[in-house]
Amino acid sequence: MKKVWLYWVLGPLVFVIVLALYSSYFRDDAVIKYFPLAQSSTFSSYDTKLEFESPQDEDEYEIKWEMFSDSNQSMYLRQDVSLLYVNGRLKGIMNKWKENASVIEKKTSLHGEDSKRYEAISFHHGEIHEGEKPIQSIQATSNATLYVIDSPLTKRSSFHVPSTPEEKEWKETLDHSITQQLEAQWHELLRYYQIPKNQYTLVPLTHLGEFKGKPFPGTTEENYERIKGQLWEGLYKNYILGISNAESSHPIQSYIPLILFDNNGKHLMVLFEDDKGKKHQLIQYY
Repeated sequence: MKKVWLYWVLGPLVFVIVLALYSSYFRDDAVIKYFPLAQSSTFSSYDTKLEFESPQDEDEYEIKWEMFSDSNQSMYLRQDVSLLYVNGRLKGIMNKWKENASVIEKKTSLHGEDSKRYEAISFHHGEIHEGEKPIQSIQATSNATLYVIDSPLTKRSSFHVPSTPEEKEWKETLDHSITQQLEAQWHELLRYYQIPKNQYTLVPLTHLGEFKGKPFPGTTEENYERIKGQLWEGLYKNYILGISNAESSHPIQSYIPLILFDNNGKHLMVLFEDDKGKKHQLIQYY
């Protein structure tokens, strides 16, 4: 079991960490860090895309995966990170950062087969240094979902949002099967950590992109952006960086993490199990 308490406070970000973290979490590329949001800087555009390409006379198809963001000015540091889940399991990560830049763009492709649900979520981040002024930041979250239907009974097709009765039926079938697996995994984590489910609002990590213009459950408009930025800072250091560290348990092929927002608005938790079966609990106090 790995249990980490992450305490965030207003002002400069302070971590009080009980139990040792892997040293890889503090490598030079651990650059996503929350700072107070800039008032005059923002993103001109940002997006996450999943597109289907069907080759001719082949059993496999191809999925194009892209993250993109453009800030309205060049910044000391720009970084985007994107996670891709296939049928509820982590398939890969894209991570790119630049100094003194405004645009981040990265794309890749992967082969797929059979009917699947593809979900990608990205965090777009910028760090602003202006002379003696306090460091500021900008941030945004985007996501995309793609369903691919590849069955001997139907013509291969894809959709983001179902538009026909057949597509709606396929979506329901895939969602039901994937949700059953995810809920079994999350139930085990809740039981393992003895967490009273009725005291929290449960949100899968891939659904964070739905909170655009509205606060997380149990949070307010005043503290939402800070909580979001510090949540992604913690996810990056304690979840995402583990993927590329060959010496530690990494979450590739693990199920989508579950985020629990305290109904009393005091804290949130992140629960996940890595591919070696090791359970993890992160706690962020507001």
